[in-house]
Amino acid sequence: MAATHRTIEVPRTAHLHQLGTLSPATKDLWLVCHGYGQLARFFIRHFEPLPDGQTAVIAPEALSRFYLQGVGGRVGATWMTKEERLHEINDYVSYLNLVREMALQEAPNAKLHVLGFSQGAATVCRWLAQAQWPVEELVLWAGMFPEDMAMVSARQALAHTRLSYVYGLQDEFVTDEKVQEQLNRVREAGLQPEIITFQGKHEINATVLQQLKARS
Repeated sequence: MAATHRTIEVPRTAHLHQLGTLSPATKDLWLVCHGYGQLARFFIRHFEPLPDGQTAVIAPEALSRFYLQGVGGRVGATWMTKEERLHEINDYVSYLNLVREMALQEAPNAKLHVLGFSQGAATVCRWLAQAQWPVEELVLWAGMFPEDMAMVSARQALAHTRLSYVYGLQDEFVTDEKVQEQLNRVREAGLQPEIITFQGKHEINATVLQQLKARS
């Protein structure tokens, strides 16, 4: 007899790391999503120069953790794998919706800036495709819209959102060919991204972060 596949929704604990204070005086809220194999408590350190009396940063951590090598040692997290991918996407979309709602309850006047790094870029794209609320800015850093994502949903959700692509010119995971293919795709959808490059690899660049904050 073949086994039957069933699903059940369960409560679980998610972890966030925050820089700065959320309050009615907060004008800018940055929600930043890490890449594959990273942890939020380390990822958020890159954003330490951003917070001030009017700016706060929240880094949610992906729900699935694993040992980076073997069965011990350093631990990383991933937003999803190919296994039961649609359920994992639905789970992290619901998770990020809750993070946003929680943050804006404390900072109701804040403009929302979203940054996704590497795997986190595809994550925030899928999340924001269902957004029914304003997003001031979307920064895709060393990552792109997922190839299987319908761009019509992105166009509708991000029609009034500033979109930027950021990547290092020596990034081994971002090729010029992939960038051009992605740009053609998003421009055909009616989105006009700004391209920001820097001398570096697959990493967060402090100078570019300051540029992003200065224009917000």
